[in-house]
Amino acid sequence: MDKQFWEEKYLQKQTGWDIGNVSTPLKHYIDQLNNQQISILIPGAGNAYEAEYLHENGFVDITIVDWAETAIKNLEARMPNFPKDKILCQDFFSMEGNFDLIIEQTFFCAIPKHLRKDYVQKCATLLNEGGTLAGLLFNNPMSDPNPPIGGTYDEYVELFSEDFHIKTLELCYNSIPPRAGNELFFIFKKNKC
Repeated sequence: MDKQFWEEKYLQKQTGWDIGNVSTPLKHYIDQLNNQQISILIPGAGNAYEAEYLHENGFVDITIVDWAETAIKNLEARMPNFPKDKILCQDFFSMEGNFDLIIEQTFFCAIPKHLRKDYVQKCATLLNEGGTLAGLLFNNPMSDPNPPIGGTYDEYVELFSEDFHIKTLELCYNSIPPRAGNELFFIFKKNKC
């Protein structure tokens, strides 16, 4: 599952995770954010519907990162006014910067299990003091080694608790029908150093 693997997924239109718009749970979460000046990162953004929704609603500091060039080109074609310097075609794990909020949407489930602790630590490193990691996680073990790779409530608590305060981790009440009962909505606050 390297850069070429994901590029091929986009080229072959094998993007079953892509629902074609911002997911309902994330739309509702974004609608509750009242500071449009916060710095936001969306890792593994794909076609970045969340970034598009944020941008259309006045948020001014949104960075997306994905290493599939086709996904990046899709966003650039769809949103020509999105700041080019905030669209990064690179590996999330090589990212630098500081953000107030990281939005998780189907990126974590694409990461092999042996890299999940690295993901948690990278998010903690990228977040400012008091920063938030929020989004959706699959509530299903999914034993297939290929994405989507799921997990359970208990696994997530164990994985994230060292670096984050678990403010919310609950079954999502407003998932799209195909994902109903299989998603957890979460809000994790970065622990103080």
